[in-house]
Amino acid sequence: MTAVDEATHPDTDLFERPSRPWIRPSEVLRDFGPKYASNGLIGLIFSCTGPVAVILAAGAAGGLSQAELASWIFGVFVLNGILTIAMSLAYRQPLGFFWTIPGTILVGGALTHLSWAEVVGAFFVTAALITVLGVTGLVRRVMEALPMPIVMAMVAGVFLSFGTNLVKALGSDFAIAVPMIVVFLLLSAVGALGRWMPPILGALFAGAIAVAFSGRFEPEPGSGNVLAAPVFTAPVFTWSAIVELVLPLAITVIVVQNGQGVAVLRSAGHNPPINISTIMCGLWSFPAACVGAVSTCLTGPTNALLTASGERSRQYTAALACGGLAIVFGLFAPLFVRWMIAAPASFVAVLGGLAMLKALQGAFVAGFGRRYTMGALIAFIVTASDVMFFNIGAAFWGIVGGVAVSWLLERQDWTDPHAA
Repeated sequence: MTAVDEATHPDTDLFERPSRPWIRPSEVLRDFGPKYASNGLIGLIFSCTGPVAVILAAGAAGGLSQAELASWIFGVFVLNGILTIAMSLAYRQPLGFFWTIPGTILVGGALTHLSWAEVVGAFFVTAALITVLGVTGLVRRVMEALPMPIVMAMVAGVFLSFGTNLVKALGSDFAIAVPMIVVFLLLSAVGALGRWMPPILGALFAGAIAVAFSGRFEPEPGSGNVLAAPVFTAPVFTWSAIVELVLPLAITVIVVQNGQGVAVLRSAGHNPPINISTIMCGLWSFPAACVGAVSTCLTGPTNALLTASGERSRQYTAALACGGLAIVFGLFAPLFVRWMIAAPASFVAVLGGLAMLKALQGAFVAGFGRRYTMGALIAFIVTASDVMFFNIGAAFWGIVGGVAVSWLLERQDWTDPHAA
């Protein structure tokens, strides 16, 4: 078995072993290329625009200082960029780690009545819970027991907004959306042009030119700080914060975010190390909490972007590019955040929508085949509805509802040994 095969087909031990032999720098350079660099860049652009805006909104709700916000952004980019590079090299497959966006939304709501120190204390307890669940191996058993069509239908429900936002941007900002879409389609349709420049990278350049000509790129004046400085917040452990945040945060990491990441990577032909990824999410969340950053997770959208194109055996280099760029972004967070927020929302929406088209198509194909179709439909509808119960988002309830309905109405699919 080759090293790549070992990475994509890890053993069944509790702690999945990395690929052997260790990858050499010359192999990384050989596998790297413009297509993978552009996928990594788009993954980073996605992460540092809308998701960063969610962090800024959550921080505003809690009255966090600019230094505390910059420290939070430093943690989720620099620390997770390092983890992305280390895990992708170790397992020779794209393993993009960032932070839980639904969890960040939960934090924003909690900060209206909890102190920042109490929330940081909940981050530490959540890290411990995720680590324990990963060490026990329970997470992998649960993931392997869930029918893949239902999980992928949940992923389709999460990714649907990327497609609808693309269409909305086309209607609301024609001048920026049309050049991006035209260039993307042209590079996708003409093979020779597509080999010269990846379609999504061409759309990025076309959008940047359109934004420049529109005169709508106006960064707000900043405080003058360029480099981010980590800020340590001493945690305060209270039962009110633990009860409100720990279990929902752990669910968003393990079931919602990691579940999406695993499903996306599997649909792209990879076999991510579920237990080790969960353990690393827990362990990495401790230093993240030290600088006021929400829990680490194996993201769905970013990994979908990293695997959007190219040879499966070389896609790990896209994760390396994304991780390296994330470290740079985190170090210069105050500067880059001002730039990203200054870009029109339509530019980000079109770029994200075009990049996610293949992933959305794959999620629908995998979710609505011949088995578990009713459960998949329920999972998709509930997830796309974006409802929230007990501070837990729609993706979790989509899985719960899809499995429950499928178990009641599609028993043949569950009893047939070939159903999975």
